This record gives sequence, structure tokens and C-alpha cells, in this order.
Amino acid sequence: MSTSAAPSPDAPTARAFAPNHRLTGYLVLSGVYLALILVGLPLATELLKPLLMPALALAFVPRRAPRLLIGALLASCVGDTALLFGGVWFLVGMGGFAAAHVCYITLFTRGGALRPLTRRARLALGGYAVVWAALITLLWPDLPAGLRIPVACYSLLLAGTAATSLASGPPVGLPRKAVGGGLFLLSDSLIATGLAHWPQLPAADFWIMLTYLAGQYLLVTGAVGAWDQSARSTTTGAWSEVPLPLRASRST
Repeated sequence: MSTSAAPSPDAPTARAFAPNHRLTGYLVLSGVYLALILVGLPLATELLKPLLMPALALAFVPRRAPRLLIGALLASCVGDTALLFGGVWFLVGMGGFAAAHVCYITLFTRGGALRPLTRRARLALGGYAVVWAALITLLWPDLPAGLRIPVACYSLLLAGTAATSLASGPPVGLPRKAVGGGLFLLSDSLIATGLAHWPQLPAADFWIMLTYLAGQYLLVTGAVGAWDQSARSTTTGAWSEVPLPLRASRST
């Protein structure tokens, strides 16, 4: 008689990608958006940008995904929309994304990212703390004075999402949502270098949005995969410790 290892809480599941046509809608919309950036149609990209995160959220709303996850995507939509405008709206957009990271950090922490404080969790927290400190130290002199404190605070939340998405993964291997958290951090770091007037990559907007869209996709599908695995598991795992009110109505 052979035995097989239990699937990782971050392993892909059929439910993590269902309904497929809804996720396909997000991927197609993202592909069109990125193509429009490359061909240089700013008005079209501005019209599409507020639709990106709602399209990803709609892939999971019928399955009653964790409300914190949907909240993160809706807050990201606020951020995407606000960043289309200048002036004070930039800070509004940053606030929207800050709320999204609070949702992600809360979701991953409740899912066991820091309980217990494993070696992986300590390395994730320490590693991203070093990344955050180095980034802010390098950027600080070149950032506009009025944005230094907001960028420092926001980037700390951004690093928190990256760290907790990594810490909440299985003991072995790199979880999908951890890759997503890292890509989200990379995307916003590219924006920060632009604010500091550092030299930019060719087609910088394309790379910023590619890493952002891929990061959100991997964060969400990785988190939902872990959620679904927990719902089917008969053992007590990290994700089974999420409060019952947030895990209600997962039988569909």
C-alpha cells in the first residue's frame, strides 16, 4: 500500500481557479491593457485601469472568497482609479493601496503566517525588513519632501504583505502568493524610483503594470488555493484557524 503526501495549502486546486471563464476574463483584460500601454494609447488604458481589479474580484465573489481578499481588491481598485489623477489624488491612491495591504496582512496573519513564529516566518520578516530599510534609505534624499513620510509608511505595509505572504506558506517550496507579494513590492518600488527621479527602464509603465497585475493574480489565487485546501482538510492546519465567521458558507 502506498501513501501520498498531503497537498500543500498553496497547491493549485480546481476550486482555486473556478470559474475558469471569469479568471480568463481578467487575464484577457490585463493582456489588452498591457498591449495598449505598449502601443501608446493612454486614454484607452485610463478607461480600462479601474476595471482590472473588479474583474479579478468577480472571479471569486460567486464562490464566497474571504471577505478580506475581496476587500483588498476593491481597495486596490480605489488606488488604481485615484492614481489616474494628479495632485492630492496620489495620496488618496496610496491610501487605497495601504488599505489593500492591511487586508492582505490581516488575512495572512489570521491564516497562521506568524503563528507559530517559524524559522521561515523569521526569515521572511527579517529579510523584508532589510529590503524596506535599504529602499527607504536610498530613496529618501531624492523623494519630494511631502512624500517621504507617506512613502515610508506605505512601503512598510507593502513589505508586510510580502513578508506575511511568504511566512504563511508551506514548510517546503515557495508559495504562489509569496511570489505575488514580491512582485507587488517590485512594482511599487519601480513607482517609487520614478518619484525620486531615478533613471527608469524603457517602457517603465509596462513593467510596473505587468508586475502589479501578475502580483495581484498570484496573491489572490494562492490565498484562495490555501483557503480551499483548509475547507476540505480534516486536520488542524494554519488556515483552519481562521475565525469561523470568515469561513462561513464555503460549501458551494
